[in-house]
Amino acid sequence: MAERDEFLPGTRPGIKAPQFTDFEGKTSFGMSIFNLSNAIMGSGILGLAYAMSNTGIILFLILLLFIAILSAYSIHLLLRSAGVVGIRAYEQLGHRAFGQPGKVLAGSIITMHNIGGKVQHVTSREWYLDGRYLIIIVSVIIIFPLSLMRHLGYLGYTSGFSLSCMVFFLISVIYKKFNIPCPLEEITSHSNHSAYALMESHGNHSFVTPAYVNSDVDFCEPQLFTINTQTAYTIPILAFAFVCHPEVLPIYTELQDATKKRMQTVANISILAMFVMYGLTAIFGYLTFFGGVESELLHTYIKVDPLDTLILCVRMAVLVAVTLTVPVVLFPIRRALLQLLFPEKPFHWARHITIAVCLLIIVNLLVIFVPTIRDIFGIIGATSAPSLIFILPGIFYIRIVPEETEPLKSKPKIMASCFAVLGFIFMVMSTSFIIIDWVSGESRSGGGH
Repeated sequence: MAERDEFLPGTRPGIKAPQFTDFEGKTSFGMSIFNLSNAIMGSGILGLAYAMSNTGIILFLILLLFIAILSAYSIHLLLRSAGVVGIRAYEQLGHRAFGQPGKVLAGSIITMHNIGGKVQHVTSREWYLDGRYLIIIVSVIIIFPLSLMRHLGYLGYTSGFSLSCMVFFLISVIYKKFNIPCPLEEITSHSNHSAYALMESHGNHSFVTPAYVNSDVDFCEPQLFTINTQTAYTIPILAFAFVCHPEVLPIYTELQDATKKRMQTVANISILAMFVMYGLTAIFGYLTFFGGVESELLHTYIKVDPLDTLILCVRMAVLVAVTLTVPVVLFPIRRALLQLLFPEKPFHWARHITIAVCLLIIVNLLVIFVPTIRDIFGIIGATSAPSLIFILPGIFYIRIVPEETEPLKSKPKIMASCFAVLGFIFMVMSTSFIIIDWVSGESRSGGGH
């Protein structure tokens, strides 16, 4: 109980302590892990094997572990700041640290990042097969009803199913490692015939022969450490692999028997689970195709055999998983908008539903009519992700934790300062690489979260 009291400053014996919300947290420990893991999981997992091909196995795993530890530390900073002032809303932490400008900044960054991330997922995936009607149908039938949930805890079941789909994806990647030979000469020639027949049936004779025909045995040797012109591009991809920070405080609010330690454990388990899934996906995807792996792992399997039934099922599973992530990600956007537009208003279903409808309409319009803006959203992601993971948690901690408790020259605040500086470095790297891609007309920094 002592730990819970630190979140309720100013309370006196005999007086009911103020609550963060108008309800007691009822979401179980396990459901909270499902929701946070689902928030972390993104379609960027499809680009990790390509990232490993440009770093080598050992260097990739070292970088991934480093980023996982930094993400856990970032959540610690958020929870610590929330504990000092008794606030469990990202925007309100911004308000406490920098007043109204801080609140607007935090809310705007969360909104841009989450909308931009969802639009990027959809516009960058060929497996929607020009599915404009499919996008609308899925939004109306699946995403909209789930987005109307008042509490995140109710989404634990769909988050669990979403994660199950990604586990199926991982199992398939592992199975394919032992099913696809290397060199790929024989299976590629077979797949060319199948693919040509498929294209011919659609009146299309422009099938391009896959670029993986390589009978050189050295091509199939795994690299432990690799440094090339693409290596630097993988660092931002990995840096943003564990973005879940807008969802941390809402999940914390709804956690049953919530304490800082309990929520940090939820975060640590979620990050560990995603670290294992990311690592295994990258290793087995890379060991299947080695230097021939594309920036989009599923595309590599498709070019080997476009008619592979298992891969078709995997594509559908990934689509379902990404779809079920959307309601979880929309939750903090709606919360941010409510904090910015109606800060003193009590909950009302009309506002709740209206914001959900408007957000889905905006996302669908962006996906359907403006597919070329994904580069713009790439810039938004490159600036908002490091802000949410590194910069804001660091500077919030410095501003909110009293100097009487921790002076500016104390070790925790120096670490928080370095953490924020690291975020600026990642931001500069990411935006620089995207601008270089624009100038060169290439797309080397894809595969983000």
